[in-house]
Amino acid sequence: MKDSNTKTASKKTTAAKTATTAKTATTAKKATTTAKTTTPKGTVKAKSSAAEGLRELFVDSLKDIYWAEKALTKALPKMAKNATSQNLIDAINDHLKVTEGQVTRLEEVFAAVGEKATAKKCDAMEGLIKEGEGIMEETEIGAVRDAGIIAASQKIEHYEIATYGTLAAFAKTLGEDKAVALLVQTLNEEKEADVTLTEAAYNTINFDATEGDQN
Repeated sequence: MKDSNTKTASKKTTAAKTATTAKTATTAKKATTTAKTTTPKGTVKAKSSAAEGLRELFVDSLKDIYWAEKALTKALPKMAKNATSQNLIDAINDHLKVTEGQVTRLEEVFAAVGEKATAKKCDAMEGLIKEGEGIMEETEIGAVRDAGIIAASQKIEHYEIATYGTLAAFAKTLGEDKAVALLVQTLNEEKEADVTLTEAAYNTINFDATEGDQN
């Protein structure tokens, strides 16, 4: 009887140890899983369509700027109609022609990397265009509005310069030499446009706009 009780107690002890070990293992597994899946507070959750590689990010960015350039071909004529300085009007109209060429060049970039030319709404450009429209609404027509148009235009140029610089760097890393050459060509055009706007502002328009401050 004593031996039987001893065996029963031994079995219970072994079972208890096994249960404890299993519970510990399960707890450890849960902790490991939680550590892997838990992200720091404030981390943005990626969309199901989020880019997983540099090429995907590159193509996605191409789609953004393709939309942006097309949107600009509609926004620039409105800016030209609201400008009064002939130098500014000429600069905007010249850049419109350049922008139309850039749209075509982007289509060449898409072809060079084996992708279909597709536009994806660019929130940044949409915001910059809306800001430009707001500036025109909030300024009297004349030198002050011209100065505002230049300010809005240069914000757009700086966005494009940053975008094309980044795209060229991505393309170089990916070994897309033809795309690099095309993107750098557009990058240089954007830099030239920025210089033209700066000269127009410094040479006459900003000074003319100060006349209203003296009244």
